[in-house]
Amino acid sequence: MRKAADRIRHAISFEIIGLLLAVPLGAWAFDKPLSDIGVIGVVGATVATAWNYVYNLLFDHAMQRLRGGTRKTTMIRFLHAFLFEAGLLGMLLPLFAWYLKIGLWEAFLMDISFSVFYLCYAFVFNWVYDWLFPLPEWKQASLGEAKR
Repeated sequence: MRKAADRIRHAISFEIIGLLLAVPLGAWAFDKPLSDIGVIGVVGATVATAWNYVYNLLFDHAMQRLRGGTRKTTMIRFLHAFLFEAGLLGMLLPLFAWYLKIGLWEAFLMDISFSVFYLCYAFVFNWVYDWLFPLPEWKQASLGEAKR
């Protein structure tokens, strides 16, 4: 399993790169001021960073218990990203509506749009992160596969 420092590096790098992509795209897509999207982006990223750490820790423990390891198949990666975004959606919806002074339906559509973006982004980011920073158990498994 990943150590705390690795989880913190993962969470912070995920949010910084995500903000650099999502804020300008969100301002353009929703025709809102960059500053407004920036504020909800930064607050959302802060909530998401805390959720990211807790969620990934819980998910890894569940995988360890249910599967005996933390190596993710493609289907588990989709489930991992989807469940993360569903939890975040529930936390951020009231914030979007309140800060932007919009109705819950409009906030829901906006939040879903960000969720779809982050769902795709999370899938790619986590795959690349796991490739750049593999766990020792994954390296050994890859070596074993290469020997066959």
